Amino acid sequence: MYLKRLSTAIVATAMAVGVAQADDFPSKPLTLVVGFGAGGSTDIQARVLANVLEEELGQPVNVVNQPGAGGGVALSRLTVSDDEGYTFVFGTSMTITYGPLSTETNYQLDDFRYVAGVTLGQSAMVTGEDRPFGDTWEGLIEYAKENPGTSYATQTALDRMIIEYIAQQEGLDLRIVPTSGGAGMAPLILSGDVDFAYSGGTHSGYADSGEMPVLLSLAEDRLVAFPDAPSIQEAGYDINPAEIRVVMVPQNTPDSHVERLAEALEAATQDERFIEITEERILMPVVYMDEDEVTQTLSDQVAGYRALLEELGGVPGEDDEG
Repeated sequence: MYLKRLSTAIVATAMAVGVAQADDFPSKPLTLVVGFGAGGSTDIQARVLANVLEEELGQPVNVVNQPGAGGGVALSRLTVSDDEGYTFVFGTSMTITYGPLSTETNYQLDDFRYVAGVTLGQSAMVTGEDRPFGDTWEGLIEYAKENPGTSYATQTALDRMIIEYIAQQEGLDLRIVPTSGGAGMAPLILSGDVDFAYSGGTHSGYADSGEMPVLLSLAEDRLVAFPDAPSIQEAGYDINPAEIRVVMVPQNTPDSHVERLAEALEAATQDERFIEITEERILMPVVYMDEDEVTQTLSDQVAGYRALLEELGGVPGEDDEG
């Protein structure tokens, strides 16, 4: 009887400790991983988000940049993380929705939990000042048709697919220049070394100066800060690459940890510092999308991209031999 009581007490104590540990999350510093280089719009936003989360969570939130593969390197790190939400990625939805369809990755959509969406992306095709084609999409297309080798700076697998789709539709022969984020793209555009480029948000920093005109919106609608540029659908292309900036954790992260992070992120979307950096500096709408809504949206996007890839000639890697 004594041993039975002792065993029951031990189990009860262990359960109580487990509950206390869950309720105490976070009890140590956290790491926010950004899949793009320092200085780009995602990084700028992440650093303000980290400051707000520190106050909401009561622990330091350290920002670590791991650029590469359009954010894929950061997600690869997350797949091997077992620290239950203490390491999380802040990035763009395109990395997880399109990346695994276009290249071989060690992750898929179901490998993560999508704690919350906090921003609607305002991606664009951009150029620099005093280009021979001006600052309109129509002008660029006409110029590129007449000038094979017109150069384009790419950052992600998705924007590479978009420009290949456009090039196929328009009959263009472009020179593709890889870059690792907005911080790598901007100098090429500003110097004139590249004719036009994909921008995930870096262009917002040049809205007032006019040094980086927006040619085309890659959001679902025209961009909030650049309403004169047509949307990709208005330009005649049947594709919707709209993205969400989202916080991701490994799939096995405890519910209580996800809930605590979600609470802090919802508070961040109401914090004036986060709103200012997002809506006034990088010129993107602040939103709050919960885990269920984000997960469903991303799943729908994967289905859409898969259908488009199959229309263009097949999903890379499928039906290949050898």
